[in-house]
Amino acid sequence: MEQTHADRVREHARREYVEPARRRQESTIRIVAGEVQKAVRLSNRVSLVCQALKSHKFLDENHLILEKWDGPPSGMSTTVTFTYRLLDKAGKTSRQAAEWPFLRLRGIGKDVFQSLGGGEAFIRKEREQFYGPGEDR
Repeated sequence: MEQTHADRVREHARREYVEPARRRQESTIRIVAGEVQKAVRLSNRVSLVCQALKSHKFLDENHLILEKWDGPPSGMSTTVTFTYRLLDKAGKTSRQAAEWPFLRLRGIGKDVFQSLGGGEAFIRKEREQFYGPGEDR
């Protein structure tokens, strides 16, 4: 059976990012879509690369959790950066993450600020209410 472009993307990411990170006993890895597209010699296939890197197949086969991705709202750009948490074969986080409970708090405020209209909106509202009624500014 011939290997698809998505298979090539997943294989490259496993071989060049996941396996070396496991050997170094890292707890997270970051993969930039544009770097993978270039490495597997694809042209104008960013959406395919992004889909392959966030697919359940890629995550399950490599025992990963997609913690976040950064990039434009469309999620389809060479600048999209995927951040993964490496799990052991039993589905637990790596030894390093277990040793640093503080890392589990990473990103905890994202949902809170999102519910308040975003971080900038929250700060703007707080600044508007900084001085009480009748106080000089």
